[in-house]
Amino acid sequence: MIAEQLKKSILQAAIQGKLTQQLPEDGDARDLLKDIQKEKARLIKEGKIKKEKPLPEITEDEIPFEIPENWCWVRLGEVFNIARGGSPRPIQDFITTNDKGINWIKISDSDIGGKYINQTKEKIKPEGLKKSRLVNSGDLLLTNSMSFGRPYILNITGCIHDGWLVLSPFSERVDKDYFYHLLSSEFIHMAFANTVAGAVVKNLNSDKVRIIEVPLPPVVEQKRIVERIEELLAKIESLKNDETKLEELQKSFPKKMKDAILQYAIQGKLTQQLPEDGDARDLLKEIQKEKAQLIKEGKIKKEKPLPEITEDEIPFEIPENWCWVRLGNLCEYLQRGKSPIYSPIKKYPVIAQKCNQWEGFSIEKAQFIDPATVEKYAEERILKNEDLMWNSTGLGTLGRIAIYEDSKNPYGFAVADSHVTVIRMLKNHVCPRYIFVYLSGPYIQSIVEDLSSGSTKQKELLTSTIEKIIVPLPPMEEQKRIMGCLEKLTPLCEELR
Repeated sequence: MIAEQLKKSILQAAIQGKLTQQLPEDGDARDLLKDIQKEKARLIKEGKIKKEKPLPEITEDEIPFEIPENWCWVRLGEVFNIARGGSPRPIQDFITTNDKGINWIKISDSDIGGKYINQTKEKIKPEGLKKSRLVNSGDLLLTNSMSFGRPYILNITGCIHDGWLVLSPFSERVDKDYFYHLLSSEFIHMAFANTVAGAVVKNLNSDKVRIIEVPLPPVVEQKRIVERIEELLAKIESLKNDETKLEELQKSFPKKMKDAILQYAIQGKLTQQLPEDGDARDLLKEIQKEKAQLIKEGKIKKEKPLPEITEDEIPFEIPENWCWVRLGNLCEYLQRGKSPIYSPIKKYPVIAQKCNQWEGFSIEKAQFIDPATVEKYAEERILKNEDLMWNSTGLGTLGRIAIYEDSKNPYGFAVADSHVTVIRMLKNHVCPRYIFVYLSGPYIQSIVEDLSSGSTKQKELLTSTIEKIIVPLPPMEEQKRIMGCLEKLTPLCEELR
């Protein structure tokens, strides 16, 4: 992201002296270094820190970039006492809820990208101090494992385990905020990465961190650098938020566009209404005649009449030559599947919820029924091309719907299990794919939870509920035109993805 790159560039410019003006009255960082060395010597003399081996002089070959004349290169160990934490073990024996306990500072008490550690979730007993390391407010901490090298400024006193390195400044004239930003820079990150290169376990070694060379400005300029960095980082944070919103918009736009197109389609806003198409009310009369004939021939069962549609049920306006109709009145067959007896014999697949994915129907996920039970399935239960299969139970899969396609089933036979409702349209007058678009579209999917019944653990779309769903019905020719438009437009939304 641009914001992240800008942040890296700003930190790099800051530690090269390119973000601030160098002023004669700031003095020279070499004088600051002498003061720090005096403070270090005093602390050693007072027994507050241990004397260490002298650090090697910085050679010309080690200097990675130019810095202003009144700055100087120093090793981190010249400015900070650097040490690793430790843990009393077993740690659970030392955890306490007593107010007299010592803050137990863990990696989980920090936030990635945060700057300070202000509190801890746990405390340890005072006797645990002997096997740990005490750190103080104003010290800098570095993560020492996993995402190693993340810096934080301490605002509390506590003990640290061996997942931390502590950098305690020798002098109060060291600006902790400057060094926080320095330690956050890509330059230091790469230096840390080089110290652990080749290691199986990527842990920072305190001795290697001690010898890393860093640019030291005069203390007054350190403070100006911090002010400038934080001024710019506030603007970058605003840019980052804008980038995040843009990224979310880019990710969501294809789906929102597709949903808008589908909604337009079922509201008659995607196609032109033509006089020659006729009226959907006449189409509905033909559907009723066909159903009556099929009942008379014994091909489908007679059902109870569905209730009339009231004005309060209608969710949006549709064209004048369309009409609202209940889903059950458009179906040849609408029934929940049957609980199967499964078999390892791969001959007769049964369609379950997992077979119905938003990207389509998948026979590869099907299990199989016992061949001995096939005869118990009535002819109407055997799936036919363009049957709609609607997941009717569950929490994560409720409402997911797919179209059964003969061409995707090499077995030539399939039935649905009891978690899937089969919806078979009267295809002479209703386009199954139009109904699929409606049931899978944003309007119906937004009310699936409201349509369902049952507990929070097990939701269910009852057949009696599904058949009462109202559908905006266009004339047959317009149904075909709608599908033609969608076949051209929806792939474009997928390309945007």
